[in-house]
Amino acid sequence: MKSKFETILLSGLTAGTLDILAAVLVYSVLLKQTSAVKILQSIASAVFRQEAYEGGPKMAFYGLLFHYIIALIFAFIYLKLYPYFSFLKKHVFISAVIYGIFVWLVMNLVVLPIAFPKLPPKQFDFQLLLSVFILIVCIGFPIAFITKKFYIRQEQLKNI
Repeated sequence: MKSKFETILLSGLTAGTLDILAAVLVYSVLLKQTSAVKILQSIASAVFRQEAYEGGPKMAFYGLLFHYIIALIFAFIYLKLYPYFSFLKKHVFISAVIYGIFVWLVMNLVVLPIAFPKLPPKQFDFQLLLSVFILIVCIGFPIAFITKKFYIRQEQLKNI
């Protein structure tokens, strides 16, 4: 990772891949609540509404594209915040947990209610805890650790 752009790409694409794989594995394979295509169509439905569920693989592709865009945005935000908060530098593990929770809060209290105004209220249950855990592990950790590695490398290059 030689540049901020490469760091955002690596951390965002890694986080996006881990997150969508976790969603498919947990909700489609283990819990058998939905299919991988429906998960992706649900993401696309934020933009395309009901048409997303009738659009087949094309809408699943759009859902995957939107998913990665969101992951890249969160990677960009973390990379931009990193230099200004010494806590992020000193406590990468805790920062990853906090950032995963932050991502969950933003998605569930801001993004989803804007995209889907009629969502049912959240229940504090296993599903909620599982969704937070997935975002901590799949979004928080890769973004925090890859970003930290980039900034460590930048410091090392300055000292040469």
